[in-house]
Amino acid sequence: MKETVVIASLLGNIRLIAEDGFLLSCSFTEDPLSEKTNNLFFLDIISQLTYYFEGNLKLFDVPVAIGGSEFQKKVWMEVNKTPFGQTASYKDIACALDKPTAVRAVGAANGKNPLLIIIPCHRIIASTGELTGYAGGLWRKLKLLQMEAIDKPGRLFNIGF
Repeated sequence: MKETVVIASLLGNIRLIAEDGFLLSCSFTEDPLSEKTNNLFFLDIISQLTYYFEGNLKLFDVPVAIGGSEFQKKVWMEVNKTPFGQTASYKDIACALDKPTAVRAVGAANGKNPLLIIIPCHRIIASTGELTGYAGGLWRKLKLLQMEAIDKPGRLFNIGF
């Protein structure tokens, strides 16, 4: 049975959906906050997200189960390899998948990522260095990248919006 929790974060409310001990979705929402939960699975995810927003967690350890096409899953797996504090381009992801002409398809798949923050699609930018597309809003993408770059000198990207 699917369970849903809505929590507060520095960037707005986040909806978590889980089933049978697997996280299915992590997305920003305007939905109201949930009552406190005693569900240990959700409490672990909430704890990890809290540490992430505090700058104390760089890699999530969350069991996930996601739908999507085989191509989307491959894109998300490749996106997940982008380290904390770094960015990659849609073209980088396409090339890593041995599909260098599939840049738009990679962008479309990235836009369907059901696990925002957990699978760090916010780290994927245009090859020009500009910020493009983010299901949570470009302002959140910028904030997430800035937060991850706190201890990094120089620019990670060009602000192009």
